Amino acid sequence: MSDAIESREDREAKLKGIGCSRRRAEDARFIQGKGNYVDDLKLPGMLFGDFVRSPYAHARIRKIDASAALALPGVKAVLTAADLKPLNLHYMPTLAGDVQAVLADEKVLYQNQEVAFVVADDRYAAADAVELIEVEYEELPVLVDPFVAMDENAPILREDIREKTVGAHGERRHHNHVFTWEIGDKPGTDDVFAKAPVTIRELISYHRVHPSPLETCACVASMDKIRGELTIWGTFQAPHVIRTVASILSTIPEHKVRVIAPDIGGGFGNKVGAYPGYICAIVASIVLGVPVKWVEDRMENLSTTSFARDYHMTCELAATEDGKLLGLRAHVLADHGAFDACADPTKYPAGFFNICTGSYDIPVAHLAVDGVYTNKAPGGVAYRCSFRVTEAAYMIERAMDILAQKLGMDPADLRLKNFIQPEQFPYNSALGWEYDSGNYPAAMAKAMEAVGYRALRDEQKRRLEAFKRGETRELMGIGVAFFTEIVGAGPTKNCDILGIGMFDSAEIRIHPTGAVIARMGTKSQGQGHETTYAQIIASELGLDADLITIEEGDTNTAPYGLGTYGSRSTPVAGAATAVAARKIRAKAQMIAAHLLEVADNDLEWDVDRFRVKGLPEKFKTMKEIAWAAYNRPPPNMEPGLEATSYYDPPNMTYPFGAYLCVMDIDVDTGAAKVRRFYALDDCGTRINPMIIEGQVHGGLTEGFGIAMGQEIAYDEMGNVKGATFMDFFIPTAVETPVWETDWTVTPSPHHPIGAKGVGESPNVGSVPCFSNAVNDAFAPFGIGHIQMPHDAWRVWKAAERAGLHG
Repeated sequence: MSDAIESREDREAKLKGIGCSRRRAEDARFIQGKGNYVDDLKLPGMLFGDFVRSPYAHARIRKIDASAALALPGVKAVLTAADLKPLNLHYMPTLAGDVQAVLADEKVLYQNQEVAFVVADDRYAAADAVELIEVEYEELPVLVDPFVAMDENAPILREDIREKTVGAHGERRHHNHVFTWEIGDKPGTDDVFAKAPVTIRELISYHRVHPSPLETCACVASMDKIRGELTIWGTFQAPHVIRTVASILSTIPEHKVRVIAPDIGGGFGNKVGAYPGYICAIVASIVLGVPVKWVEDRMENLSTTSFARDYHMTCELAATEDGKLLGLRAHVLADHGAFDACADPTKYPAGFFNICTGSYDIPVAHLAVDGVYTNKAPGGVAYRCSFRVTEAAYMIERAMDILAQKLGMDPADLRLKNFIQPEQFPYNSALGWEYDSGNYPAAMAKAMEAVGYRALRDEQKRRLEAFKRGETRELMGIGVAFFTEIVGAGPTKNCDILGIGMFDSAEIRIHPTGAVIARMGTKSQGQGHETTYAQIIASELGLDADLITIEEGDTNTAPYGLGTYGSRSTPVAGAATAVAARKIRAKAQMIAAHLLEVADNDLEWDVDRFRVKGLPEKFKTMKEIAWAAYNRPPPNMEPGLEATSYYDPPNMTYPFGAYLCVMDIDVDTGAAKVRRFYALDDCGTRINPMIIEGQVHGGLTEGFGIAMGQEIAYDEMGNVKGATFMDFFIPTAVETPVWETDWTVTPSPHHPIGAKGVGESPNVGSVPCFSNAVNDAFAPFGIGHIQMPHDAWRVWKAAERAGLHG
């Protein structure tokens, strides 16, 4: 078939563009073990770094004796805070406006905190040297309970800021106080609660967990003293931000700092911030003039790099007797650990937690968040969620079930009664967000029909009667969750990190033959960027996705971008990609008009070509236009076909979903078996359905792990109880349920292609769904809210409280 008569559908299919389940381009190297990770890097003369870490959670450092270590063959240097002080590098800025010790200065504030950095010829020598360094400690009182952090007699943790009465986010009320953040109408909310016929109040805790990516954090720093250039390879979700931080700390001009993020084995928020290992490797390379590599082990990763969650949320809902919501009031106690190193936009110390009104039309609300210091590892990353959205969704979705139970209503019916309606969009929430689009009732109705919800409730009643008669020892729980996420940070009018607006970027260059190279300011850690960005360009420019190469992660070639986290890649960098492609298409139209000898406005776009209106046989394909751009451009037009876009979104995007879970619980063992899990997501325009399904499966599995056992717990002495995979639950194929996925499509009206983002939605929605299923099973026995995680022991204890044993 000739190009002239080939159907539009066939031409669209050949592009493998938006909507195509195209195989992931990056998998060819991954499945053959040909990925290029930081620890694969080997440079001439490279040394290795390792840390001496504190066994105590809170102690004063009286003495560090490194003489035996320095005498060990192969050891080149030992760095302590005393060595970093003259360089003003013993503390580093955090993304949250705090400062964090690079190496412990005078005292340690959490178990496994970095005390000294050993540099040696190889890892084995470095590890041996670590054991030879003698540190004399004086133990101090330990604080691990955030609820007593601001007591009058609470120990002083941050002696470096004990006299500071004002922090990065306002007044500090106590020496262990980080910030207070408030939003909403407090008088109006208090008035509603004073008059409301029905209210509920519950402490809903979201325990401390960890992203635990397959690849731990790592970096290689190499200082070229002749050229005055520093190159850093690392596991960086935001390479350009790391470059800026490295330049500020080292005083090396930013154009002399190159940051490269090669393939990354998962991030989930854990690899956004800067860690002491990065800084120490950089300092060691600058001092010694050779490359220095640092790679943490799993215990270091789980116990010292950024945790997630640790939010303790007191939630109140006010409603009418028939279940119409009147108001929400919430207070959050946020445990930030020893330093406030949360990866949140500057103006949002509690992230986007004010999305806690969820999917519901709540007239008035008030939220207050208090952050406190404790003797735990610092951090607070968005573990597969957008800046505390997962905590917010968990709170409101548990609260809705608690309210339904008090009212004697079905949880799904209560949600249907209070949804924001399609005609209300764009919708302004009581806590300040403008939701872009949605059809929540349709999504909920589709989910309920898909699982046969009413029939499941009938079965649950029969099972409960059978349980009471002693015919079974299993309870049946049905979990319902409907979430709205806020992603795509973000508009520079309200989102920045370290003062840099959270725009993102794309640079696209078409070669004479029609092949394309595009460079982005984001960095994939497994999301499939090399595949999906190419599909956007393919649809926008009418060029085969297989001829489009995507590059990320090298600050010397990629335009400045704020990186990949918070489901911002498609909403922000994907938009930048589409806008850059449209700039190219606009220039291509002028070239096509010149070639066809018509006016620009006489042409129309048709999949992969410009054709003359009314004369479809007269056209020029993008491949033909690309060739002409380099040899026959119109008079006075620059040759070439390329464009760059720095996209500052006008608003965030708001994906949403309806999740339903059926769970069978053995009250004698506490074992909870997920019989069925259905997840419906609406992420706007679906770029690659296969990748979306993979992302949803991954997020649901992580949510299952969090809800059913993952926890970074501490004992009263500050010892970490979940620092290995023997104690920190990672679901395997044995435990992981079978997932059913579905979708609706509600495009974002302000995004160039209508996409909203999806990578984090399944983690946001699944955790309350699992928890609601467990709580729903025990609801008839009136034992109240059951805190996560729902491992067999805690579920067994819930059955004991309900009097169901024996």
